[in-house]
Amino acid sequence: MTQPAHLTRRFFLQTSAAGVATAAAGVPAFAATSVNFQLSWLHSVQFGGSYIAAKKGYWTEQGLDVSLSQGGPNAPVEPPVVSGTALVGVSAADYTAAAVSQGAPFKIIAVAMQKNPFAIASLAANPVNTPADLVGKRIGMAVANTPVLQALCTLNNVDINDIEIVPTQYDPAPLVSGQVDCLLCWETDLPVAMTVKGVDNTTMLMADHGYALHSQTYIATEESIANQRADLVALIKGEVMGWNDYLNDTDAAAALTVEMFPDAGLDLQTQKLQAARQVPLMFSDLTAENGFGWFTDDTVSKNIETLALLDHDVSAGLWDRSILEEVHG
Repeated sequence: MTQPAHLTRRFFLQTSAAGVATAAAGVPAFAATSVNFQLSWLHSVQFGGSYIAAKKGYWTEQGLDVSLSQGGPNAPVEPPVVSGTALVGVSAADYTAAAVSQGAPFKIIAVAMQKNPFAIASLAANPVNTPADLVGKRIGMAVANTPVLQALCTLNNVDINDIEIVPTQYDPAPLVSGQVDCLLCWETDLPVAMTVKGVDNTTMLMADHGYALHSQTYIATEESIANQRADLVALIKGEVMGWNDYLNDTDAAAALTVEMFPDAGLDLQTQKLQAARQVPLMFSDLTAENGFGWFTDDTVSKNIETLALLDHDVSAGLWDRSILEEVHG
């Protein structure tokens, strides 16, 4: 997925809030190591587990003083991680693959979203429940996301030429007004926006139909893995604790997000719905058995296949599970 494709989804979530950084709660009784954690977008409950880790002092307990830096259209994740100003960044497998192809020394060290959040949203009265249902439909989407739709079609033996692509802004309005029959979007935003407004809608998660692409991944440089290993383990340990708490009470995570960022223009009801919808994307039988952030050789293999459909040629070496193995011990 190219940068413009990512931004079409992200601009929908953009607010006028200025950049905010937060430090881990509490004052350590010893000299904590200061590290920067680069998020992939503006503050929202998308990063709720990280806010819990900061608020509850989980990183402080690990000897870290963590600053959370929000991303945005003018704040890509990769540069601060490559330069060393951020120890870890939140990215996605396709972004990391693209950066590595340009020479960036990244490894994916953990995976927050076990299922990719891309979905086809439609109105309940005219639902798209399977890829085959797309035939003859008008789909609203950014043209830059055509490779994503093509990958879904290839995986499910659907001819993309049988689908009418209608270039739209990242907004539910074209679907609600009947200009299109469905939208290519994230499971956690446009459908939530429609639900909040009382529009009866349904989604088909692309991950349920073969589109295996790790999202909300944690990236670090090979140098950091070699030389700042203890800090990486400590940061991911805090993340795991925060996200486990998130799973136990998503409403509390939403409330904390709104409380921590009062100037971000966040609506509590929307944040609560988004928080709940993220759960099946981030937690699975795999994470229940092995721990938050886990991935296996099998999930990596499926990612490699999907990345190939997106014209990213990668090997299993893009992923490094050694930090997670130490975290979950």
